Amino acid sequence: MEPAAIELESASVQLSGRTIWSDVSMRMGRGEFVALLGANGSGKSTLLKAVLGALPLAAGRVSVLGRSPGEANRAIGYLPQRHAFELGARLRGRDIVRLGLDGDRWGVPLPWPASWGRGGAHAGGASAAGARAGRVSATRRQVDEALELVGASSYAERPIGECSGGEQQRLLIAQALVRRPQLFLLDEPLDSLDLPNQASVAALVADICRTAGVAVLLVAHDVNPLLPYLDRVVYLARGHAVEGPVEQVITSETLSRLYGVPVEVLKASDGRLVVVGQPEAPAHHHDRHDHTHTHAHAHAS
Repeated sequence: MEPAAIELESASVQLSGRTIWSDVSMRMGRGEFVALLGANGSGKSTLLKAVLGALPLAAGRVSVLGRSPGEANRAIGYLPQRHAFELGARLRGRDIVRLGLDGDRWGVPLPWPASWGRGGAHAGGASAAGARAGRVSATRRQVDEALELVGASSYAERPIGECSGGEQQRLLIAQALVRRPQLFLLDEPLDSLDLPNQASVAALVADICRTAGVAVLLVAHDVNPLLPYLDRVVYLARGHAVEGPVEQVITSETLSRLYGVPVEVLKASDGRLVVVGQPEAPAHHHDRHDHTHTHAHAHAS
């Protein structure tokens, strides 16, 4: 049987002596689209770091594409939490994507294959020049393919600071995809986007998952934009996790058991899930863009 994209068995993580989550088990198959849900501070980004090998487990086991964490990073596309670009930033969209091949990256650094950006150092004369030209041509083709894949070709020459939030996010997704990964990790890619852009980015990621066979683990605050596309969800709360299909995990019974307090899940007329309740801190439901004090939210986060 083909190794799972990600497999955790009774995994635990500690930071500064504090257990973030423990006894977490999950298996994510190749080509699956899985959302990683939970309130702020529940350990979602920590789980991504464990998968990348940037944070060792305190107990249990994790396997990534059939290998130990960190060993398969060349086959992983990683999009960390979004960084804002200044309006005056002159780096072009194309340059942003190119950084995924041979430049510095944001977040956890991933190792590059030795042939990218460094080959031919000991070759001489015309052969070295030809090799460099070939590499430049191959790199441009990969960048063009990634831009086309995310629908960003039309603004690839525009400075990144002049692109909209949705356009910037598509370029960053292309940056993570330019290396043609087998596994795609996205840390809250829908955060700070308006609802139309959330929907379009969710559809884009789902299309990449289906057409390219890339396994996707996406950290989300709100599951609703992802509902039409997900295979399964992993929900973190109070140091533990539950995984399965959306209709089995995001229910009043499951979330009440996970949080240890009454939580009610309602389904709106438009199909959106609404989580109602006040789980004890820090695993509480809230809308980070809403500063009113209410306990009923159109989120299953």
